[in-house]
Amino acid sequence: MKKTGSQILLESLKREGVEVIFNFPGGAILPIVDELSRWDLKRILVRHEQAAVHAADGYARASGKVGVSLVTSGPGATNTVTGIATASMDSIPVVILTGQVPTPLIGNDAFQEADIVGIARPCTKNNYLVTDVRDLARIVREAFYIARSGRSGPVLVDLPKDVLTNTTEYRYPEKIHIRGYQPTVEGHIPQIERALRLILTARRPVIYAGGGVVSSGASEELIKLAGTLQIPVTMTLMGLGGFPGTNPLSLGMLGMHGTYRANMAVTECDLLIAIGARFDDRVTGKVDAFSPKSKKIHIDIDPTSISKNVRVDIPIVGDCKRVLAKMIALLQKEEALEEYRRSLGPWHQQMEEWRDAYRLAYQQNRVIKPQYVVEKLYELTKGDAIIATEVGQNQMWTAQFYQFDHPRSLLTSGGLGTMGYGFPAAIGAQVAFPGRTVIDIAGDGSIQMNIQELATVMQYKLPIKVAILNNGYLGMVRQWQELFYERRYTLTHLGEVNPDFVKLAEAYGAVGMRATKPEEVVPVIQEALRTPLPVLMDFVVDPEEGVYPMVPAGEPISQMLLV
Repeated sequence: MKKTGSQILLESLKREGVEVIFNFPGGAILPIVDELSRWDLKRILVRHEQAAVHAADGYARASGKVGVSLVTSGPGATNTVTGIATASMDSIPVVILTGQVPTPLIGNDAFQEADIVGIARPCTKNNYLVTDVRDLARIVREAFYIARSGRSGPVLVDLPKDVLTNTTEYRYPEKIHIRGYQPTVEGHIPQIERALRLILTARRPVIYAGGGVVSSGASEELIKLAGTLQIPVTMTLMGLGGFPGTNPLSLGMLGMHGTYRANMAVTECDLLIAIGARFDDRVTGKVDAFSPKSKKIHIDIDPTSISKNVRVDIPIVGDCKRVLAKMIALLQKEEALEEYRRSLGPWHQQMEEWRDAYRLAYQQNRVIKPQYVVEKLYELTKGDAIIATEVGQNQMWTAQFYQFDHPRSLLTSGGLGTMGYGFPAAIGAQVAFPGRTVIDIAGDGSIQMNIQELATVMQYKLPIKVAILNNGYLGMVRQWQELFYERRYTLTHLGEVNPDFVKLAEAYGAVGMRATKPEEVVPVIQEALRTPLPVLMDFVVDPEEGVYPMVPAGEPISQMLLV
């Protein structure tokens, strides 16, 4: 029996296990929109196409599944690019379905035509323009395989309107083989053995864990490896939750706004074991001075990431979970583990000295400190929440003062640093986990980037809580202006033009709350958590509070501004 392209598409999505689509309709995808009315796929109507991709991204990060967005041609497609680039930089599996003008009109500057395949090529893992309905099922199968395999990432499928209405016999490929694309997942045993020999001779080792630990589901293996060897662990922003923040071996986050002891440990270590990390510039600071005394082991599924920014001594290409499992199995045969752990005693003592020398701290006074809000959110949720963030100071205070003990509990834009990401990402997470507490920690600047999604959370009764750290500025830019531009706060002061966020929430039918004094913070959070509706909490915080430690751009990570 023949099926239309729209029917083939939706049948293929169901075969891939898709349960929800984040979409915004338009003329080019009306055949799909109409067909959707006859399917039980959940549809979430967002209010902007950028939010559709961010929501699919948040769904993917929280659930570990592939997120799916569906938008129309032209401006609908071009509005997705920021979301696609965000997912690309953080290696998030998302399939973006875009409408396109009919194939005879492609290249004719037709109404709402845009070469989205060409536009998105630099920030997708792969992309397709479907020109024949007979190829559609195979392309969808390939798109999902590519998105979720290897180093995961976004894949775009562009769908001309006539392809959606044409018919053909439906056959979904059970197996897929893409010539030239065969990711290496099993680490090379001799390399793993070399790495273990090097580890067992180190006296000042540090594990540096990135987002690959989370995406590969390797948290359990990392905890076991670190515990067996008693090696301290530091995490990137994307790696938070991949190793429990409350574990005694945790050093917290490293890098530009990392903890003092994490940055000092990486600087002074004699062995750095990088797992699922890419040596990003926000981690390394001045590359020439990054971990200068160490040998380096790098485990990553993407061979192009190894020795790309920092030369390593032992590369291991493979899936983090599988490589760590093999390491643990080999360690069981070692007879001198207890002696090795004892040899690290002086190194652990050094960690304690660095921790005591400078702890993350702030002075709460008559004005609400943003760190205090984050700490109270952690205490009142007992760490059992999915936290999304926007980008800037709110993001860094969250990374520093909310303890992430579980993977997939932090959703944040790491590589691209996308303001406006957190709120729609929280939508995706809440859709994936209707019974979980989902909180977006935001700044007063970034929340306004996608504030229209209050309509979405109200329509679908998503009880997301938004905590705005309202300092009246574009805070991180203001902090740089304070430190490096003689306090010339050009274009960063928002206080006089910000809306009344409580009234804005109420205008959408949500609940608005405000705290202007420290003693109001806890009652506001408690009431918000009890409220079954979406809540926007406006915390009026110290306008010139900074994020510290801070490594100035281009400096070694050991050269931190501490106050």
